[in-house]
Amino acid sequence: MDNNYTENASFGLSTDEIAQIRYQFDAFIREMYACLPCKVLAVNGGGLAPVGTANIQPLIQQQTATGEMVPYPAIYNAPYFRLQGGANAIIIDPEPGDIGFAVFSSRDISGVKRTRGDSATASLRKFSLSDAIYVNGILNSTPTQYIQFSQAGITVYSPTAINLTAPTVTITADQQVTVDTPLMTITGQMTQTGAKGSGAQTSGGITNTGGTISSNGITLETHVHGGVQSGGSTTGEPQ
Repeated sequence: MDNNYTENASFGLSTDEIAQIRYQFDAFIREMYACLPCKVLAVNGGGLAPVGTANIQPLIQQQTATGEMVPYPAIYNAPYFRLQGGANAIIIDPEPGDIGFAVFSSRDISGVKRTRGDSATASLRKFSLSDAIYVNGILNSTPTQYIQFSQAGITVYSPTAINLTAPTVTITADQQVTVDTPLMTITGQMTQTGAKGSGAQTSGGITNTGGTISSNGITLETHVHGGVQSGGSTTGEPQ
């Protein structure tokens, strides 16, 4: 049997009828949107808040029968993707100029967007530009702030600041922890046990601007030495 039988069979239809069916089918397909690359125009909401929406512009342009390029209309208030489970999230909101892609729901999602829950379809539209969901992160430039995973390890870099806030922060290293900074500020009490090492070592000196320094029950600022052979029985306090 001819492998192209289904492709070439006319099923008793004339050439004009087949052409008309193909035209109608193509027209139907053109109204169904699956996925398009898009650029972010604006972001609504975001940050430490419920997930926001984005105004996006499809980057693919339509073409008329005469070859004229016609841009797609901008899509407003498209929900964007955030990696989140329960109350745990990685917050990386899109920014204007970002390039990502939009997927289009097979049904009207306007009710779900409004209620953030179960909703009946508000219309009979399918695969419409109006039901876009934006997914960030394709064809973008080199990042300047990042978390990088590689075989060499995990790198966390920020050109401005990294803030860790929690009731307890624990750093566990089997070999060594290296802090390379011109100034490290610790607000609160610090305890060094030496359980995994031989104690603390410093170079460059230690400056105490408040309180006292004690070693094995002996206070540095007020201790004295006995057994002085001349000028008194003890030394004066350190100055």
